[in-house]
Amino acid sequence: MRENKRKVFVAMSGGVDSSVVAGMMKDEGHDVVGVTMCFSINHPDSKKPSCCGVDGIQDARRAAQILDIPHYVLDFAREIDQYIIEDFTNEYLSGRTPNPCVRCNQYLKFGTLYAKVKSLGADYLATGHYGRIEYNEVTDQFELKKAKDLKKDQSYFLYSMRKEILPSVLFPLGNMTKGEVRALARKYKLNTAEKPESQDICFVPDAGYKKFLEDRVGNRVFQPGDFVTHDGSVVGKHKGIAHYTIGQRDKLGIALGHPVYVYKIDKETNTVHVGPESCLYSAGFYAGQLNPVSISIPQEKMEVSARIRYNAPETAAHLTYLDGGRVLVEFAAPQKSVTPGQSAVFYKGDVVLGGAIIDEPIALEEAKFEIRSTKLETNSNNKIGLCP
Repeated sequence: MRENKRKVFVAMSGGVDSSVVAGMMKDEGHDVVGVTMCFSINHPDSKKPSCCGVDGIQDARRAAQILDIPHYVLDFAREIDQYIIEDFTNEYLSGRTPNPCVRCNQYLKFGTLYAKVKSLGADYLATGHYGRIEYNEVTDQFELKKAKDLKKDQSYFLYSMRKEILPSVLFPLGNMTKGEVRALARKYKLNTAEKPESQDICFVPDAGYKKFLEDRVGNRVFQPGDFVTHDGSVVGKHKGIAHYTIGQRDKLGIALGHPVYVYKIDKETNTVHVGPESCLYSAGFYAGQLNPVSISIPQEKMEVSARIRYNAPETAAHLTYLDGGRVLVEFAAPQKSVTPGQSAVFYKGDVVLGGAIIDEPIALEEAKFEIRSTKLETNSNNKIGLCP
């Protein structure tokens, strides 16, 4: 903790992590208040645990009662629709693959909720995220860092935080493992101690995002178009670009006698481009909406470790700032399935430098990469990435 007794508002989702954070803050002697965001989301037939539905609110309220702290529920139904669900819908309809959890952190948890608790007198907002915020004496600024438990690290989803709020945000679980957290939950006798984790998008029901989009926008999601191969041949009809994402192989509904993958989605022509696995590889990408959470905007090309999706390994790259929040990222070696709409996050060691939203992959240049692989389907020159 950065100072002695302070007023700490804890964002309580109804899960074990945030419940334990509330107990930890009380143990440290702070004036603790629990707050839960209500999104008016309820899937009564769902068999999955949710962090945002009625059950989550009830679990958060019960945990607060056990800990003997005040608890309030705040209505965020309008905000989640405006900032998260509408963007989610529009991105899929544009042939992009969004990451709503990143936007939820940016606009809701560390946007509207942060502003609300500060207006109520909070010194800090604490959450159950697995990440760290530490002060760097050399640079004289706070930095966002990976969690100690890399298997639980959520720094990828946190890069969109504004750097000016870092001094007023606490991640008490950043140096803990999940096992240690559950042990504390048992010590506090919390109702959430054995509660399973929620891994899915809270507003998407069990039937999946395609059914969600169908229910929300109707026929707009079902505009058939052409499947086009990497050599320009039309090989079938797709069901609407919102049904596909970069790297997809299954459920395409076309049989060419060999595996093909979605490697490009063109909204303007309503075309889904498919080709061999080699077409999935890119030399880099352009991205927008850069948020340099732990650094200043880079004035020169800089070396970074880039992660192009949550479950992807970091890869060596060079980052160049262009203008208007746009960056150029060039890989040291070709990378697979660079997906527009996804977040790319940049690291240096355990420090989260920042991140951006991928706009456009850069096709491999024949002279730049001549990487050969027995695992890839390659052209006659045995080079990869020569797809239009």
